[in-house]
Amino acid sequence: MAFLHIQDLDVAVGGKALLQEVSLDVRPGQFTALLGPNGAGKSTLLKAVCGEIGHQSGQIQFLGRPMERWPRIELAQHLGVLPQHNSLSFPFRVREVVEMGLFPLSASASESRMIVNHALEQVDVYHLAERRYPTLSGGEKQRVQLARVLTQLAQASEPPLLLLDEPTSALDLSQQHRVLALAKALAKEQGFGVIAVLHDLNQAGRYADHLVVLDNGSIRYRGSANEVLTGDQVESVWHYRPTIVNDPKWGTPVVL
Repeated sequence: MAFLHIQDLDVAVGGKALLQEVSLDVRPGQFTALLGPNGAGKSTLLKAVCGEIGHQSGQIQFLGRPMERWPRIELAQHLGVLPQHNSLSFPFRVREVVEMGLFPLSASASESRMIVNHALEQVDVYHLAERRYPTLSGGEKQRVQLARVLTQLAQASEPPLLLLDEPTSALDLSQQHRVLALAKALAKEQGFGVIAVLHDLNQAGRYADHLVVLDNGSIRYRGSANEVLTGDQVESVWHYRPTIVNDPKWGTPVVL
C-alpha cells in the first residue's frame, strides 16, 4: 500500500472537467513536483487530496485509509497544506501566526515554544518573531505560513504529507532555493511525503525526485527529471521548443 494512493480521480466543477482519471502514488521520503501550464489541474489535484474540493469518482487513500475516514484532528497532525495565497490581515505577531499550527497538537507550554522556535528557524524567520504579520513582505508572509504548517506536523505519529502550492512564487532567488532545499531535506531526513506545485522546470528538476506533468486535467508524463524534461516533451505541453543542457554539478537537465 502506497503512502498516498490516488486512483482514477475525476474532478469536475460547474460541469467542467478539471481532472480526468488521474492516478498517482507518493512514497514517504519522496519529493514530487507537479508541473504543467496554467489551468492544467495542478492546484486542483492538491485541493482534492486535502479535501478542499470533492471528486466525482476514483479514490484517495492516505496511510492505508480513505481520506474521508480520517478524523479531522488526526488528519491535521499528518497532512499540512501551504496554499498559494493567504488572506490573514489581523495584526498578529509572527510568533502568534506560527502558534496557530499548535491547534491539533497536545504539547506543554515549553514543548510548544520549542516546536514554534524550531519552525521559525527552519524557514529563516526567527528574527521576525515579534513583527506584526501585515507589515511583512509577501515572501516573508509565505515563509511564516510555512513555519505554521511545519508546526502543525511536528507531532505526527507516522510520516506526514506536506502539500505546497507554488511555495516559491513570492520569494526572492535565495529564499526559493532555501525553501526547496528544506522540502527536500524534510523528505530525505524525516520521511515526509512532499508534493509541490512548481512552475520553474529547472528548480523542479534539481530538487524533486519525481516529476509529474499535468496537461488539460490528465497526467502526460512522469518520472525523473532526465526522463521528463526532454525537448520533445516540454514542447508538446508548453508549446515552446527549449534548448536542453546538462547541469555539470547536479547532473540534471537545464531548460533554456
